[in-house]
Amino acid sequence: MNTRADQLKAFDRLLTIMDELREQCPWDKKQTMETLRHLTIEETYELGDAILDNNLEEVKKELGDVLLHLVFYAKIGSETNSFDIADVCNQICDKLIHRHPHIYGDVTVKDEAEVKRNWEQIKLKEGKGKNSVLQGVPKSLPALVKANRIQDKVSGVGFDWEKPEQVWEKVEEELEEFKIEVAKNDADAMENEFGDVLFSLVNYARFKNINPENALERTNKKFTKRFQYLETKAKMLNKDLKDMTLAEMDVFWEAAKKL
Repeated sequence: MNTRADQLKAFDRLLTIMDELREQCPWDKKQTMETLRHLTIEETYELGDAILDNNLEEVKKELGDVLLHLVFYAKIGSETNSFDIADVCNQICDKLIHRHPHIYGDVTVKDEAEVKRNWEQIKLKEGKGKNSVLQGVPKSLPALVKANRIQDKVSGVGFDWEKPEQVWEKVEEELEEFKIEVAKNDADAMENEFGDVLFSLVNYARFKNINPENALERTNKKFTKRFQYLETKAKMLNKDLKDMTLAEMDVFWEAAKKL
């Protein structure tokens, strides 16, 4: 592994290249925070894919892409004397020290849950003009991720179930309420109750240390791989899927599961 000196040298190299590109490259010179924003989101999702695939070589590559964006934003900030990369680094360092009083202060904690509660309480005190722990949850987060973050944050201030069994009882309760609305065939009520079912399942997943976004994405990939296997086998037999029976397709599906 690289030494700390090597790491600092590599980071300095990146900063130097960013300076040069911003001064000399026509494309880089035109970029703004707004034009980079959607690209940053894309790079973050690509990093997420690499992590889910457990492809460490790709993780390294995608981390580099994300790091480039962070340096790019800091460079743009420095051009208006708003902030630079040192300000960015120092601010996060100060935040980490302040939110870890059990490491850098005299606070004693007994477990991870207590660390998280302290974090959220400190964060709430830091917030200027914020009177809710949930104001830190980005509005634009995908709903599944947002549900997980909402539950995580309220848990951090002590609003939580005590046992996983209690959460599962809530899941079953929400399922029964959903069934009632399905029987009534009330579209709006069904949607509301289905949302409650999903929210309670996300909460149960949290108690079982399961990331619901990762779990669903794994299932998406698993389904996609199996279905594409089915498509490939059908083509080899010169068959069109829409002309096949479910029983015929299920033979290939079961074969894909075994693979």
